[in-house]
Amino acid sequence: MELPLTDLQLINNSSLFQFDCPNCDTELVHKVAQLLLTGLATTCIDNTAGDPFRSYASVAVPLRKEMVDYLTERSQSFITESIVGTVEAAPNQQVEVSDDPAEIISDFMDEFGNIKRNLFGRVSGWLLSENREDKIDDFAQDMETDNFWPIDRREGISAIFIKNVDLKRKFHCGEKYESVEKLHEHMTKCTYRKITCENEGCRAKFSAFSKDEHDVVCAYKMVGCEQKCGERLLRRDMDRHCITVCKMRMFNCPFYQIGCESAFVQSELSKHCQEFLSHHVLYVLKSVHKREALSEDELEARRHMLKESDSWDDLSECKDVRSLTWAVKHLEAKLKRPESDRENANSVS
Repeated sequence: MELPLTDLQLINNSSLFQFDCPNCDTELVHKVAQLLLTGLATTCIDNTAGDPFRSYASVAVPLRKEMVDYLTERSQSFITESIVGTVEAAPNQQVEVSDDPAEIISDFMDEFGNIKRNLFGRVSGWLLSENREDKIDDFAQDMETDNFWPIDRREGISAIFIKNVDLKRKFHCGEKYESVEKLHEHMTKCTYRKITCENEGCRAKFSAFSKDEHDVVCAYKMVGCEQKCGERLLRRDMDRHCITVCKMRMFNCPFYQIGCESAFVQSELSKHCQEFLSHHVLYVLKSVHKREALSEDELEARRHMLKESDSWDDLSECKDVRSLTWAVKHLEAKLKRPESDRENANSVS
């Protein structure tokens, strides 16, 4: 007759039927998946370096399997090795274990690459050559273009590796459930579930907990102009808008080249030209009469003459050096003409 199960035995038995949530940090999974492709390309290049009878593409399939097997074994034993290493360390010795799964897995790939490196790569200067780096980049790109190792498969493997080495459970869910139904219910609201950006045009995918973080930087989000002009536009168009068309963009005075150093928002150009008309006219007079070397008093007298005319306010409609220069010359000529007429009349009399 069998003895009844104790509470501890019941707990242990139930744990055999727990279903783990498979969700991991989506962006980290993608990062590791990219590292896998680069790691495989590096291993293939170094494995065939200097060998004219073998191409790196010819070893990609077997090395891919070996690398996955190696990473699986190393990642599965990582937590145990870390715990043992901490326990066996001297009391005053601190054992530093990286919290970054991408860094840990990258180290594993380096280990595998070192194992598979051929003699030529070990004894020559191949590892430091620019040609090696170019070949790695080219081969990784070729494999991606040919869909040799699809991204979805790499991401599936990457998630397993991340869960194996994520000692502190910072990058994966870790929730467990006693039935598939409860697991599926959890996965619909899991903070690590993969979601796609809702902004039109954006194809970014990330874990649900990163939604707000992504929203702050999403290039396809409609946002208000940073310069408060009232326009709404895509965040990615903000810089161009603010520099080229925003009515609130900072604008150097069009009379900057002849002396006015004011800067203001474009919408205040008319206001500026009215308020600084006297200054602008003086700058133009200095430019027009530059060859005559008029004194400051003489220039001021000419400005005063123009200011007393009925056409003074009309000069504020000129918004650039060329138009104001023409208007000032025309007004000066108009004001001098009656004076010349009087001088001629006096001389006749």
